[in-house]
Amino acid sequence: MYSEDDLLMLSGIQHFAFCKRQWALIHLEQIWEENRLTVEGHHLHERVDNPYNNTTRNRVLTCRSLSVTSLRLGLSGIADVVEFYLTDVPDNSIDLPDRSGHWRPVPVEYKRGSPKTDERDEVQLCAQAICLEEMYGLSIDSGFLFYGETRHRTEVVFTRSIRNLVEHYSQQMHILFKEKRTPLPEYRSQCRSCSLINECIPRHAARWKSVEEYLLNIEH
Repeated sequence: MYSEDDLLMLSGIQHFAFCKRQWALIHLEQIWEENRLTVEGHHLHERVDNPYNNTTRNRVLTCRSLSVTSLRLGLSGIADVVEFYLTDVPDNSIDLPDRSGHWRPVPVEYKRGSPKTDERDEVQLCAQAICLEEMYGLSIDSGFLFYGETRHRTEVVFTRSIRNLVEHYSQQMHILFKEKRTPLPEYRSQCRSCSLINECIPRHAARWKSVEEYLLNIEH
C-alpha cells in the first residue's frame, strides 16, 4: 500500500504502456509538446469532462470527471465517465446518496482515433476499474472504450492478464519515479506519432549509452 504522498497520475499508465521513455519525459522531466493527435484528444475530453453534467436515463446514472484513487497501485486520477447501473441485486453494488436502489459502477474512457493495436487504452481503463473496486469494495468485470473516430463503444473485459499488466506497470512507474531515471530511447515505428519525438530524438540518442556520452559527442 502506498501513501497519498506517493500517488502518481493514473493517466500516466497509458504513456508508460506506449513508451517508458515518453512517460519519464512527461512525468519526471516535465516535458510536453502538442501535436495534432494530442490536440484532438483534448477537444474530445473537453466535451466529456464536465463534472456538473451528470445525467440519469434508462436506469443509468452517468457521472463525468469522477476522481478515483488506489493506494494499492499508488495511482490517482480522473475517470472520464463512470456509469452507475441500477440493479435489483444488492451484491456487488453500492448505495448512492439521495438515490434509491443499488448501483453497479462501470468505467467508460473516451479516446480520439480508433482502437489501438496494443493494450495501452485497456490498461488505463482497467486501472480506473481497480481504483473503483478499492474505493467501493466490489468487483468490476468490464468497462468501455469510446473512440471518436469510429463513434463506437468497445467493451473491455478485465482479465487476469490485463490486471497483471496494470500492477506491473504501476510498480515499474514507482521504481523509475523513485530513482528519477529516464530510460534510454529505442526507436520504433510508433515514435513517428509521438508528440515528443523532437525532444526524445530517438534515432540519434539511441546511439549513446548515457546522456553524458551524448552531450560529449554533441560538443565535438
